[in-house]
Amino acid sequence: MMKYDYLIVGSGLFGSVFAHEMTKKGKNCLIIERRDHIGGNVYTEEKEGINVHKYGAHIFHTSNKEVWNYINQFAEFNRYTNSPVANYKGELYNLPFNMNTFYQMWGVRTPQEAKAKIEEQKQESGIKEPKNLEEQAISLIGNDIYEKLVKGYTQKQWGKECTELPSFIIKRLPVRFTYDNNYFNDSYQGIPIGGYTKIIEKMLEGIEVRLNTDFFDKKEEYMEMADKILFTGMIDQYFDYCFGELEYRGLNFESETLDTNNYQGNAVINYTDADTPYTRIIEHKHFEIPANELGTEKDSDKTIITREYPMQWKKGEEAYYPVNDEKNSALYLKYKELAEKEKNVIFGGRLGMYQYFDMWKVIEEALKLVDEEST
Repeated sequence: MMKYDYLIVGSGLFGSVFAHEMTKKGKNCLIIERRDHIGGNVYTEEKEGINVHKYGAHIFHTSNKEVWNYINQFAEFNRYTNSPVANYKGELYNLPFNMNTFYQMWGVRTPQEAKAKIEEQKQESGIKEPKNLEEQAISLIGNDIYEKLVKGYTQKQWGKECTELPSFIIKRLPVRFTYDNNYFNDSYQGIPIGGYTKIIEKMLEGIEVRLNTDFFDKKEEYMEMADKILFTGMIDQYFDYCFGELEYRGLNFESETLDTNNYQGNAVINYTDADTPYTRIIEHKHFEIPANELGTEKDSDKTIITREYPMQWKKGEEAYYPVNDEKNSALYLKYKELAEKEKNVIFGGRLGMYQYFDMWKVIEEALKLVDEEST
């Protein structure tokens, strides 16, 4: 059996960056991937001339110039700006919370009026030391915005009442007293022209990749195939859940092709009431087709939308992101202690490190690991 320098379990962003960089350094890498495609959750596929984000919206944003320059060597990025809209029972509000939102909510026109309204509601609440997410949100933006734009969406997202969720989840809730609908404060933002899959394909040029290959089907055999293993799956699964299951959130995506060139007029619309079962509808073409090209020969006469349903995760299902509350964080530390005793296995990525990383952070962590492995 051929011996590799590195066996990389998972072809997502973390594993692909690591494999690309270590191959450049002369290492022989093998990637095994359980799914039938590369790219992990950033995978995009072209349908009707539209690049569809199969596993939910992925908008690249960062203030780290090194990471921005790094990802730009694999694709040209457009100037897409994330400006989601919230739909609360038919009422529409701009996100993040800014002067447009406050005008839509209360009819106020100046920052002073908006601040006074929020302060009035904060005082009415009487909350001095927030004990949970609900109290934290109200103490930041008042009751009206919490009830319409935070409560229902958050409960759907986490599958728990806001009073049961820790306050730290929204300690950095963005509130702006300017008319600015740009969701991110980062210096760099955009969508790769042609989709994310092309980025991963370029990273993995010349590297052996085996799809439809589950590490756990032949774990002992795979452990012998390389000097070192980079594992980017669930850390608790690697250790056979010996301390119990970590908690994750699952997602279900329902996509639909429609005979119209423009369904909702925006890439992302969040549904913030508790009764609508999905959290958002994504209209994929708006990530890459500028408004002035809609309806022209450069545009498809169809559109593809995806409804996103958060789900309670169960063993055997796809885990999308960790639930970093106090209980799970304590449990993860037990697994991390075990992981540090593994001689030839490295754990990386969202699931391997049990952290909710943005894409730029995944790249940064992967490059950091490359440096560690190269010294």
